[in-house]
Amino acid sequence: MRFVDYTTIIQLAWSKFNADKKISKIEDISAKVSTNHVFRVTFEKSGYIIAKLSYFGRHDYFKEDHKIINVLANNLLFPFDQFIARSLNKGNEIFTYRYERSGLDVWVVFYNPIRIDKKLPKILNEEQIIKLGSQLAHFHKACHDIVNELPASSKTMESDITDLQNILNEDKESRLKIYKKEILKQCDLFLENSGKLGYAGFEKLPVFIDWNIGNFSVDKDFNFYSRWDYDWFRMSPRTIDFYFWARVVRAEGDKTIFSYLIDPLMENRFIIFLKSYHKIFPLSKTEILFIKEAYRFFILHYVVRLGNYFFLNPYAEKLISEAFSIYLPNIDRYDPEKILTTLKL
Repeated sequence: MRFVDYTTIIQLAWSKFNADKKISKIEDISAKVSTNHVFRVTFEKSGYIIAKLSYFGRHDYFKEDHKIINVLANNLLFPFDQFIARSLNKGNEIFTYRYERSGLDVWVVFYNPIRIDKKLPKILNEEQIIKLGSQLAHFHKACHDIVNELPASSKTMESDITDLQNILNEDKESRLKIYKKEILKQCDLFLENSGKLGYAGFEKLPVFIDWNIGNFSVDKDFNFYSRWDYDWFRMSPRTIDFYFWARVVRAEGDKTIFSYLIDPLMENRFIIFLKSYHKIFPLSKTEILFIKEAYRFFILHYVVRLGNYFFLNPYAEKLISEAFSIYLPNIDRYDPEKILTTLKL
């Protein structure tokens, strides 16, 4: 693995942001299950900020996503006005730093630390599941109310799937060569099924996708309190947020060793969650049917295509292998009828 001097890159980035404020200490606080690099940067006189470094994907998307998130954070009204962690601006623009030397292309963004209240218990009771379903609905509804105020987003689920097809057809990703035929088949299915369900007409909301219990906090009454970690942020149909919520509310609870099975989407506990959500921000029948395609997209894009960037080896290899031996072969087990009946759709 190539050595990257993250400390020096952060110091260079900060010198462009505010050279008069001196750094006393830089500590790695990265989650050890992924390849992300997150640091606490403490200053000589007082205070600290969070620095995040990324080095995959496209720099334009990195800047674009953080611009959208900051406008979202600033424009959300009470009770979500303090929910989203904000990046630091310089002047009127969000500040990002790009380090391009010796074949490295690393991007830095600084965050204000956000207050954290309570973490969710690993296993929730029914009352807590109902509360969280309504909270996500209220949050999505708040995002819906200001979506016209947000900057435009360039990437779509369709464009990401088309990019994956192009990468495979041009043989640019040798590690996926053995899965090429199956990936192309699944990409075709996603595009075909999404088209039939009216993907183009679904409203595109800010979605964070990765709602694992380490990425947000709640207050004592289980109201949303704070949210951080934006690795999988995008503007997409709201239904793509549901898979991780199905994992949060499942009977077995949060797991340190995890897989991305489709089973949580069929648990009664997820239906209880959706029923609560539906009372606040009603879903349509086509959105319920689209949950299956949102799951297919998640597996293809975040596990198969980008898994090596998000998960440490050999965990990435395990998840990618399971994508073809378990996740995608079992995708047709998703049965929306029970959900549709419960929601009376």
